[in-house]
Amino acid sequence: MRERFAADLKEAIKARDSRRISTLRLITAAIKDRDIAARTEDNAEGVGDAGILAILAKMIRQREESARAYEEGGRLDLAEQERGEIAIIRDYLPRQMSEAEIDQAIAKAIEETGASSIRDMGKVMAMLKARHTGQMDFSRVGAAVKQAFR
Repeated sequence: MRERFAADLKEAIKARDSRRISTLRLITAAIKDRDIAARTEDNAEGVGDAGILAILAKMIRQREESARAYEEGGRLDLAEQERGEIAIIRDYLPRQMSEAEIDQAIAKAIEETGASSIRDMGKVMAMLKARHTGQMDFSRVGAAVKQAFR
């Protein structure tokens, strides 16, 4: 994924696409920050692709919150800028799962973990995150998992 970001940044610079350039620079800076935080004697590489997907998902959530705040404040120009960044970031995430696919994944995770109550929600969420990082919005999935135990 890192190579793709670097190649796309070069293309954006050649095309003089300022929004794409700034967004890609923000992504690479976030990855570098996480790399520095993740470095240990055992891990000289930094974060892997799963970590990068988590970073991208977090960046999208942050921009969605900012866009809502800008809209409430009457700053539609800034809200539109945030939505443009969201579109660019989403290009790097895997295809998002449909509601039906999410429901199936939740049912499968509950079955495989042997979860029987809301107390086992952590096990279910851990399995879903391990298998479907970047493919679903985990803030919404948490509510669906709770609902499955009712």
